[in-house]
Amino acid sequence: MIRKLTMLTAAVALLAGWAGPGSAQTVLNVATAGDQNMVDYINDYLGPKFEEQNPGVSVRAVGTGPGDAGSLKIFEKLDAQSKAGTEQWDIDVAVVHQRGAAQMLEAELLSNYRDAISTGKLVTRDTAENALGADVTGYVMPMFHSQIAIAYNPAVVPNPPKTYEELAKWVAENPGQFGYNGIKGGMSGVGFVMGWVEAKVGDAEKFEKGPYDPADKAKIEQALAEMKPFNQNVTMTPGNAGTLDMLNRGEISMGPVWVDMFYTWQADGKLSPDLKLQILEPGMPGQPMYYIIPAKAASQDLARKFVELATSPDVQAEGIVKRFNWYPGIDASHVQPKLDEASWSKLFTDVTPDDLTSKGKPFPLSQYFTDILEAYERVAQ
Repeated sequence: MIRKLTMLTAAVALLAGWAGPGSAQTVLNVATAGDQNMVDYINDYLGPKFEEQNPGVSVRAVGTGPGDAGSLKIFEKLDAQSKAGTEQWDIDVAVVHQRGAAQMLEAELLSNYRDAISTGKLVTRDTAENALGADVTGYVMPMFHSQIAIAYNPAVVPNPPKTYEELAKWVAENPGQFGYNGIKGGMSGVGFVMGWVEAKVGDAEKFEKGPYDPADKAKIEQALAEMKPFNQNVTMTPGNAGTLDMLNRGEISMGPVWVDMFYTWQADGKLSPDLKLQILEPGMPGQPMYYIIPAKAASQDLARKFVELATSPDVQAEGIVKRFNWYPGIDASHVQPKLDEASWSKLFTDVTPDDLTSKGKPFPLSQYFTDILEAYERVAQ
């Protein structure tokens, strides 16, 4: 999950100008949306590895801020250079969210490069092709995937419900023991609600890939009307961290969380090591961050080499899985041989690679996303 920190200084540096190809040393300019840890990952880990393999090249990363707003800053920079007729754009590689990638593709700002790198064939999840309804095949490589799952205390819930339908029955029989943050305070609760609607409506592919049909609002409202009695028996938490904190204190015994945040809290000693994870059937949403290469990046060849390194099994194992507890952007089967048993077991024992393939879902199209949030506030609370 991409959590919120302010990176105004870095964003100003991006918008003020970049080192270009005329520098004495070739500079590969990388812009990344997301938190400061995204910038640190490139400047402290990935960049030095690339520089070691490519003498005379310096990698410089700047952050543009968390969430879709960070991706929007990158779009605005590229769009301005495109409209100005600039021959060489000064962002070589960018890391953006799904909505940002779709917006850039629509504006013809992206290079189609995936088939030109050796790691392009290692991606298998449909998020490498579908970004909230936009066909981004060839234009993106997932850096990593974040995933929402249900955390539970096996001492209290030895046989947790496997589906949304079973969960609704369990919550009615165990009032107050399930907690989530509704649609305020974090995306773990929002994702849970999105999964509920898709499970109830039973047309997940349409919600995820389109086409959008406003007539589906009635189905969405009906699905969320069924959530009102469910919500009367749950504990509302203050946010992503609040759900984990209440689980750790035993105030609730089950709730939706971000997988990477769950494991980070366990590693930091803030969460009981006895808690476990599962993804409800038919699926729960997650989201990738994408590597994109602008259509007129000044250093296209180096940019492709950089993304190829970033999405190699070795880097995905060490940088993505071990350092940040993210799920890899490439298929996990290519990453497992590069991981020690402890690292693999930690991330994939509860939620297996097959679970991610079959039950890890994208968020719905932005129009359906908005419809669900609006209907939730009207009928589910």
